[in-house]
Amino acid sequence: MHRTTIAAAILFFTALPALGDDSGRVTLTEENDSIVFPTDRYYTQGFEFVYLGPDVQPESLWAAPFSGLAGIGLFGSGAEVSRRYQVIFGQSIFTPDDTGAEDPDPDDRPYAGWAYGGLSFVQDTDRRRLDNVELLVGIVGPAAQGRPTQNDWHQFIGVDTANGWDRQIHNEPGIMLTYERKYRFIQPIAGGFAVDAIPEAGVTLGNVMTYGEVGTMLRFGRNLEADYGPSRIRPSLSGTSYFNADYLEDPFGFYVYVGAQGRAVAQNIFLDGNSWRESRSVDKEHFVGDLTGGVAFFWSNNVKLDAGFTYRTEEFEGQDGDVKFANVNLTVGF
Repeated sequence: MHRTTIAAAILFFTALPALGDDSGRVTLTEENDSIVFPTDRYYTQGFEFVYLGPDVQPESLWAAPFSGLAGIGLFGSGAEVSRRYQVIFGQSIFTPDDTGAEDPDPDDRPYAGWAYGGLSFVQDTDRRRLDNVELLVGIVGPAAQGRPTQNDWHQFIGVDTANGWDRQIHNEPGIMLTYERKYRFIQPIAGGFAVDAIPEAGVTLGNVMTYGEVGTMLRFGRNLEADYGPSRIRPSLSGTSYFNADYLEDPFGFYVYVGAQGRAVAQNIFLDGNSWRESRSVDKEHFVGDLTGGVAFFWSNNVKLDAGFTYRTEEFEGQDGDVKFANVNLTVGF
């Protein structure tokens, strides 16, 4: 990382506490197909670091981007508004079914890595609507360091390394711009428990992925108004680390959740291959669906632990079965 990048990061994180009176949060998300399931293929590994800043004060300069987004109709207005920034860094890794072959089957999913960073603007309006505008930029290809990440870890745990990384898709700068909107419909029950439904819709544009999405999450638990579901790695159902401890009725909360998302996919560089040069590629499926479920526990703003599973339908023609992977998220407030 260049010195100027380090200096900019230090300046940014130093300035963030001035945004509001409450604290920030760090979420670490790990998604992997071999956490529970005996597989190591397709979408095989994802890791993401997200910093969620404190509430933006309405009179501060940090509020200007939110006001601009509200001015073009992306964010709403209400009696109770919470605005927060997310700073995001992550890496995702994709491999074919047969990782033992040095020259993988050309009809199987190509090897690919994706390393990225980004920023998002999240607004909760009246605890009933969440809007998210997110920009991710990064690199696809060998520079994303997918090969050393996977094979060094495999050597450490005594698992065979993947042999076909020389055939991965080439280096290419990548960008993804996403807008999502979620609504909350909540029904209190007795004893502080409640159920809610969170339908969502959104669109992502870029040379990495371009797709439209619709989905719904159902939850049961306590203190549901603190967030809109667990943080996840895109593409996914529920994609933000938003959490507001001011909306807790008492320190402890939990929920179980189940949900589904459908995507109409126009572009997926991990299947379509590079945009401007020849590379390995396969014919993608234009409609992909996810079923997901899990559980979350949290204590005030201090700590939150999520665990879940996702079943994903086939993403390309000739794929040998569906994708299954687990996720574990740890959030710490400070």
